[in-house]
Amino acid sequence: MKMASDPELKERLSAAVASFSSLSILVVGDIMLDQFVWGEVCRISPEAPVPVVNVQDETFLLGGAANVANNLRTLGAKACLSGIVGDDSFGEILRSLAQHNHIDTQAMVETSRPTTLKTRIVARGQQVVRVDRERSHKASKATSDALISNMEGILDRCQCIIISDYNKGVVSKEVMAFLSSKAEEGGLPLLVDPKPQNYQLYRGLSVITPNEKEAKQMSGLEVGREEDLVRVAEEIAAGTGAKGVLITRGAKGMALWQADGRMFSIPTMAKEVFDVTGAGDTVISVVALGLAAGLGMCEAAYLANIAAGIVVGKVGTAAVDREELLDAIQQATLRTPKAS
Repeated sequence: MKMASDPELKERLSAAVASFSSLSILVVGDIMLDQFVWGEVCRISPEAPVPVVNVQDETFLLGGAANVANNLRTLGAKACLSGIVGDDSFGEILRSLAQHNHIDTQAMVETSRPTTLKTRIVARGQQVVRVDRERSHKASKATSDALISNMEGILDRCQCIIISDYNKGVVSKEVMAFLSSKAEEGGLPLLVDPKPQNYQLYRGLSVITPNEKEAKQMSGLEVGREEDLVRVAEEIAAGTGAKGVLITRGAKGMALWQADGRMFSIPTMAKEVFDVTGAGDTVISVVALGLAAGLGMCEAAYLANIAAGIVVGKVGTAAVDREELLDAIQQATLRTPKAS
């Protein structure tokens, strides 16, 4: 695909972003609650050589698949969220946050398993420690059946499917088979933010979005050099049927492999990096919206790269809003990705 010139590309990207409000996306995956405890380090503990944090505030944010849904909503799209939440106080907080953000939660399933909670202690803008409370065993057949039943009722109003896999038990062979079938049947883009442990489950994908470490684990190949990326992407595509492999590379930007064999290198747009928490969620959200809005795969990846450059400049599980993204498009010096 030939990319448009700078003014044409800005116009196409901006038009796509403007159309996000007409789109509905189904997000399936591992739902989490992110807790941030904010404070100041006042002294070193006499009990052990660790800092004592004087807590000043705490906030709860949507995490995991719920953060993907929140990214979609912040960008103006409608989001339907499917996954597991516990019958506990943290589950209530998560549901309340989702509903406050106008995320459709009717495809969620409540279970006796506790809500996944990730607590980050932050002092003077630096994360001191993270505490995880979770159970990551595979969901029961009854829970998977309930998830499939709930998703069946909302897929007819969705234009795209995102699988946000954190290997906490939601993505199973049965759920993946159902989603692949429905995506093919409805002509819907199907995207996965993967976990290497579930590599063998993924089938019939439009785009898969591993980072470099995940790409190495899934392919069994080294990713140290630019020339390695094509072989790595081809191996991943062969194993998943993906038409596109988007490898996120941190400060080195992104690399997009397409089924025609071309690899596009997309340099990072980030000016300053404060926190990479949730950046992968932003990437897959924007790629999905771009494809659903009619952009080509390379254009959608380019748009996601601009969005990622914004979100890593924020602290916490952040999202990008539509106005920020539109402004960043206009301010960016767009460089056409080079194919190798």
